[in-house]
Amino acid sequence: MVLKQKWLSVVSTAALVSVACAFGSPASAADVGHSGYVKPHITHAKYGLMRLVVPLTTDNKKVQGKKLRNIQNGLDAARDWGGKFKVKVVLYAKGLTLLENPEPAFKAQIDKLRHQGVRFEICNNSLREQNVNFHDLYGVTDADIVPSGFAEVVYLQQKRGYSVDPVN
Repeated sequence: MVLKQKWLSVVSTAALVSVACAFGSPASAADVGHSGYVKPHITHAKYGLMRLVVPLTTDNKKVQGKKLRNIQNGLDAARDWGGKFKVKVVLYAKGLTLLENPEPAFKAQIDKLRHQGVRFEICNNSLREQNVNFHDLYGVTDADIVPSGFAEVVYLQQKRGYSVDPVN
């Protein structure tokens, strides 16, 4: 059984390298890890300044966690590939729940993102509609409140050159 697993691993790695070479990818055997991971090789210019607004409207903790991880991955990639990633997370509707008594793992992620310059902006309409006091939200100050989360996303896209993360 162990010999069969090793053989499958060798065959899988060889197939991955063969396919990569056939399509002109700069992958080499040294770039392919045990899991088939290939080290990225970008061929375009360095990333430079990138702007992203992430509308967050769900109370689904899995989606919220995925968003936080994606933002961190983007920040890491920008740093590694010659860029700066400017990110604003606009929370409205059920998205406010991200900052309502977040569990310790989320707090740590949020703190790390804030430390890297990520802004979390809160919809005033949602605060009023849900009868939430912004002082009860984790790390929120009055400077983080925007009149309308929905309108803020459009404003950032049209007037400030932010791309919008469409998945929510």
